[in-house]
Amino acid sequence: MANSSDIPLQRCADLIIKSDTPKGRGVFAAKDIPAKTVIDVCPVLVLGVQENVDHIEHTSLYHYTYNWPTENDRGEKTVSQAVILGLGSMFNHSTQLQNVVWERDTERLIIIYRSQRDISAGEELCISYGSHLTFKDVDAPTPLSPEEELEQFNQIHLD
Repeated sequence: MANSSDIPLQRCADLIIKSDTPKGRGVFAAKDIPAKTVIDVCPVLVLGVQENVDHIEHTSLYHYTYNWPTENDRGEKTVSQAVILGLGSMFNHSTQLQNVVWERDTERLIIIYRSQRDISAGEELCISYGSHLTFKDVDAPTPLSPEEELEQFNQIHLD
């Protein structure tokens, strides 16, 4: 019997994990996924600030955590880390090819992932981690050399 505080868990059935990609493991579409499809509803385990500093930051798990808004003992807003269960910590980053968006539900301690657009079979599902990355973004455009920039500038024609 469902309770009003129950959280229905959903997961798109047409997903696979590949481990041999340039980004390491990643989530891929096994079939076409329409825009706005719920990809996954993931429970969240919020870590204590000190627990994170003393333990998690020294492990590989730290690279899979998300920033999570919390309040300290004095009621001041602060940020902790959270472990996202389910597929949430398996989505790779892309600013260029992001096709999944996510929404925090801090009351129910879940994150809901949805397809941002239609996703084709075989395509990797990627979210944006934001701009403060701790790794090299393999999807970032390669910066132009000064010579290439000058050549590009010289190709601009003003009437």
